[in-house]
Amino acid sequence: WPPASSITGPALALPGIADASLEVVHVDFVQSLGVYTALARGDGAQVGAVQALTFHAAARRQLQYFWPRVVGDTGWQLLDTKFAVVAQAASRCRLQVSTDDVRDLAGEIEWAKASLISPEGYGAAVAKAGRDIPLDAEKVAAVYAGYETLKANRDGFALLDFDDLLLHTAAAIENDAAVAAEFRDRYRCFVVDEYQDVTPLQQRVLRAWLGDRDDLTVVGDANQTIYSFTGASPRFLLDFSRWFPDATVVRLERDYRSTPQVVSLANRVIAAARGRVAGSKLHLIGQRDPGPTPSFHEHPDEVAEAAAVA
Repeated sequence: WPPASSITGPALALPGIADASLEVVHVDFVQSLGVYTALARGDGAQVGAVQALTFHAAARRQLQYFWPRVVGDTGWQLLDTKFAVVAQAASRCRLQVSTDDVRDLAGEIEWAKASLISPEGYGAAVAKAGRDIPLDAEKVAAVYAGYETLKANRDGFALLDFDDLLLHTAAAIENDAAVAAEFRDRYRCFVVDEYQDVTPLQQRVLRAWLGDRDDLTVVGDANQTIYSFTGASPRFLLDFSRWFPDATVVRLERDYRSTPQVVSLANRVIAAARGRVAGSKLHLIGQRDPGPTPSFHEHPDEVAEAAAVA
């Protein structure tokens, strides 16, 4: 694929199964570059003007800076875990719930917020999605609403969970022209890895960061979506060329990590993909020396499987 300095505007890189996608992007921009991943919540790193951050880490930094301007004197604290507040909300709804129920309710709230679904819209959304939920939808929505109320004012502070970091950051940029201008003046170019696992909320933040610009490179494989249970969707990856009709598309089909036998098996598995995802599948070409043919072994349970592997 051509040097990054020769590409301007949007770009989509499609790495194959087991491809070393971190080798895709080599950047030498004059202005600042933000590199974002959809998965972890680490603190990131910075080398010169280039920052490598997760969505949540970037949003947290930005919110700490812009909060006084867009909210005022009310302080905020990060809620590391939803459990205690969700349990209190369930109690206020007069629900008898177990520890597992509270965890499941917290997961539902996280899925809803990542999917940009309000408490009022929760019931219709889960019905449309055919989602398996821990309690009746009306009860989950009530706990969700109670959870948001409890967070709004906690001992004089607003409690923000990780999804709130993204929601408030997007809102600040969308609703305050001065905030948007200052941010976009500082950050020009963006790279998003694992783009197939971006949630609707993360996509909203990305659109806010970009504004009407198109200096965006994304890397992802729709066949490797693994976080759909949290609200992630490959549709943003699949729709990238609709968002940017003139985007450069690079298909990375040479595999340097696995033997040709393993690559051939991966090709046969991915060949079964159907629908829109099938349109993004690659036919990989193994670059390593030949190895043994993969074999299949069945075990009666996880313990037996672990013993056999170990």
